[in-house]
Amino acid sequence: MAASSPISLNGVVPRQIIQYGLNFAVAGATALDRTFFQDKGFVVDGAAANYSLMVQLDWFKDVLTDFCTSPSSCKEFLGSSLFIVGEIGGNDYGYPLSETTDFQVLRSYVTPVVSLVSSVIIELIDLGARTLMVPGSLPLGCNPAYLTRFEVMEKDEYDQSGCLKWLNNFFSYHNQLLQIELRRLQVLYPHVNIIYADYFHDALRMYRSPKQFGFGTDFNKVCCGGGGPYNFNDTALCGDEEVIACDDPSEYIYWDGYHFTEAAYRWMAKGLVYGPYTSPKLSLHCITIERPLEI
Repeated sequence: MAASSPISLNGVVPRQIIQYGLNFAVAGATALDRTFFQDKGFVVDGAAANYSLMVQLDWFKDVLTDFCTSPSSCKEFLGSSLFIVGEIGGNDYGYPLSETTDFQVLRSYVTPVVSLVSSVIIELIDLGARTLMVPGSLPLGCNPAYLTRFEVMEKDEYDQSGCLKWLNNFFSYHNQLLQIELRRLQVLYPHVNIIYADYFHDALRMYRSPKQFGFGTDFNKVCCGGGGPYNFNDTALCGDEEVIACDDPSEYIYWDGYHFTEAAYRWMAKGLVYGPYTSPKLSLHCITIERPLEI
């Protein structure tokens, strides 16, 4: 993700820009505030740790003051918009994963992340949101950066697609708790469309049947990387001097160690829009998809 604070001209976000959507995401951002990790004793580096989900929500609320002429007009506009809350949480687990692979320890971090996402959803609903898509985590046990970091010799640690089973089990656990919370919110807000986006299985199908989606024999390597079993190297990242991209990115699932190629994202989008990877099923008749508001 490469967006930061909202586009602004003289401090005001033009309404014509808002109508086509705004993205408040920041690469490397966490759901939880950096103080949470500091209190746990983790070293928090990088500016992205300052841009937690609540900070992004505050940016959005600042934008509202630029174009809402009245509370009623604001609720009408927000009520006809699509909000995408996430996918977020993966970076939150990066800090504990730097010190442990113990499932029982890792799972203690899931509830705070899910609770924070839930709080943001509730605040958006109070502001007037009526259609929210909330993505779950990707199967990061298939992620080249994690596969490189946690590489082991034991073949039984990997599934048939070459993904680390224990890591996918952890992110599957995150998704289970997130779905339980979303079902709770659906009961509390029966007139709001709260849609779970199953990024996990939407992406996993590409690993299980790569040829079906047009990927090549090296589908589990990165297109733009610096060597190693998965063509990922922390000391030679995509964009660094002498790191060369592959000739045909469409044959790869991952562009670099962290982000999909356009081809993979296209298949992901089709799985969400046309099914079956949203619950309840995404209806194009009840939302205005031309102007999503993403947080």
